[in-house]
Amino acid sequence: MQGVETKMTLGFLDRLRPRRDLARPAVFRGLSQARAYWEGLRQGSALPSRRAVDPRGLVGVLDRVFLADRIGRGLAQIRIAGSALEDFAAADVRGLPVSCLFAAESRGQLAETLEKVFTDPAVAEIDLGSDRAPGSGVVARLLLLPLADDAAGRLVLGVLGFADPVPARCKLQITSRREEQLVLDPAPAPRAMPQVAPIRRMGHLSLVHSAD
Repeated sequence: MQGVETKMTLGFLDRLRPRRDLARPAVFRGLSQARAYWEGLRQGSALPSRRAVDPRGLVGVLDRVFLADRIGRGLAQIRIAGSALEDFAAADVRGLPVSCLFAAESRGQLAETLEKVFTDPAVAEIDLGSDRAPGSGVVARLLLLPLADDAAGRLVLGVLGFADPVPARCKLQITSRREEQLVLDPAPAPRAMPQVAPIRRMGHLSLVHSAD
């Protein structure tokens, strides 16, 4: 009986190897949690107030969160920043513009998006690559959520979610952006003052003494 010869070709061995999904989408942790928390703070269609934001509602994502003020057209200054942002920038970013995290060629697009977030207002998501590895895909995603502030006008709550592994120190490049314009209820009209009928003045009376 002739034995059957099995040829161990490279193609045969390749079929035995477990396949890896090279197109697995990146996961940006914390963005959906922050969006859900922000939505929960809204009263109807109004923007959440800065005073309503409680850090306890952002537990698990606080290290990737920042709060920024509008300081000019398309410009926002970071007021508070989480530790992951400072680690990524290798610096204390408080007091710096949000654009300090971005490559020069992306700052114009960032300014356009920030202006829409502040003035439309809008919610924005920005996909980001690395200037040190162009074409390497999306390494981070930025979520921008507008807030109302009685004292300073408009603020933005930002969340920067990184893909795994977190990219090495670099400047971020915008690869795509999406803006969702919000429709707010019109501000209530001021109450009209009640109409008061004019007071009719009585004629001047004087006491007259008559002599007998």
